[in-house]
Amino acid sequence: AQVDLIWNGGIGTYVKASHESHADVGDKANDALRIDGKQLRCRVLGEGGNLGFTQHGRIEYCLHGGASNTDFIDNAGGVDCSDHEVNIKILVNEVVANGDMTVKQRNAMLREMTDDIARLVLKNNYSQALAISIAKNHSCQSLDDYIRLIHRLEASGRLVRALEFIPTDEVLQERKAQNLGLTRPELSVLISYTKAELKEKLTGSWITDDPFLSRAIVTAFPDQLVERFPDQVQNHRLRSEIIATQIANTLVNHMGITFVQHLQQASGRDQAAIAAAYVIARELYDIDPLWREIEALDNQVPAQLQQEMMLDLMRLVRRASYWFLLKQRGSLEVAATVERYQPGIRAIRPTIAQRLQGEPLHDWQQRSTTLVDAGVPESLAANVASADSLYALLSVIEAAAQTGQPLERVAAVYFDLTQRLDLHWFDQQVRAIEVGNHWQSMARDGLREDLNNQMRVLTVNVLSEGSAEADTAVLVEGWLERQASLLGRWQQMLSELRASSGNDSAIFTVAMRELCDLAQAGV
Repeated sequence: AQVDLIWNGGIGTYVKASHESHADVGDKANDALRIDGKQLRCRVLGEGGNLGFTQHGRIEYCLHGGASNTDFIDNAGGVDCSDHEVNIKILVNEVVANGDMTVKQRNAMLREMTDDIARLVLKNNYSQALAISIAKNHSCQSLDDYIRLIHRLEASGRLVRALEFIPTDEVLQERKAQNLGLTRPELSVLISYTKAELKEKLTGSWITDDPFLSRAIVTAFPDQLVERFPDQVQNHRLRSEIIATQIANTLVNHMGITFVQHLQQASGRDQAAIAAAYVIARELYDIDPLWREIEALDNQVPAQLQQEMMLDLMRLVRRASYWFLLKQRGSLEVAATVERYQPGIRAIRPTIAQRLQGEPLHDWQQRSTTLVDAGVPESLAANVASADSLYALLSVIEAAAQTGQPLERVAAVYFDLTQRLDLHWFDQQVRAIEVGNHWQSMARDGLREDLNNQMRVLTVNVLSEGSAEADTAVLVEGWLERQASLLGRWQQMLSELRASSGNDSAIFTVAMRELCDLAQAGV
């Protein structure tokens, strides 16, 4: 049928792949009804029942332009509802056993919470489906990251590729050559394995005892229960498991299937440290309210535009998470870190666009205007357009602490230097380097972090050499004049870079050395 949606709610397997036989399916009663995935003409397959389609059938359907998850993803609401029920009943039954509530009051309260629990369940399922949509696009661009994830899950004994119908490396390389990624059914399997592994690692880690991170437990319960029984919620019998589950689900849903693995390889840190760094970054930049604002635009702006906005926020959180993993090599002090950086970010954030000049300002205006014209509220558009610049505030705050000078003054010097040295343009060229594999991607990310470090050093050096009362523009101009020789070398390097193809990472490595020489001048 040429329709928008086919929803399967019955018993039996009705769709297979063309290369599968009816005997492979093992549902003889429906052999006469069964068709191949590539024959389906609906836009979406939905599964209310189990095993309505074989996994190969789903994959074939998706490879021919359809949209389908799996039965265990489309049916996840039932499992999630059961999880909430168990956790809530454990809590309230202990309240009853302690004599603080009667059975009749317990039953009445459970009925009152029905709609609240439904909202929690639906939100979880919405977020997971959205994560699969974002991962589908991401896998087309970064399939190597998913291949490495598959290999690691296989090597650890968690994933049996053939059993879960994950394609072979040969098939995946063919897809890569065609700019194809993984299908939604394949990503449904990987997101499940990723979440399960992360929950397991976090449950036995220090993060479930951290006072700041343990706040996540309240997100698993209706507000009514949290307000009436806060102590019982915090001391729940399954406290560690619930905290780990909430953090793992939110992290994977918002940051993607390969986020943890990518940061593990880049930083050498374990899953607990990465989860803590993610929470720090999320809190510093107030990501959750912004994310909800983007979600609220459903059916008001194109879904692709919403995902692009989310990707802007994801890049900001990913870079900030990596920054903290490198900076705090020991245990991450979550509450203290948030307390140290959040006030500065909130102070500078509203005026970030006013501090930009030249190309950075032009890019911000163009991005913001495009979003507003598409129907995005101005405040949200401004925040999303500022994502790249907001990352720089971590270095600004560090430079302020290092020099003891006011944050506003440090920010003025930082962004003035960025403009005078064309560092925004340079960063954009580094970001545009085409990468063909995982290691090239890591090298590109490393160059951007080196640039960020040199910007902080430059800012500190300028502030340290000048008078604390001097005008910041005069201060920067005077410092650059004193470094005329090194400044000339840097400008010559930029000229050569502009004349080159711009895709040879070697020239960026040489340019970074020139910038390092300039940054170290006078040290």
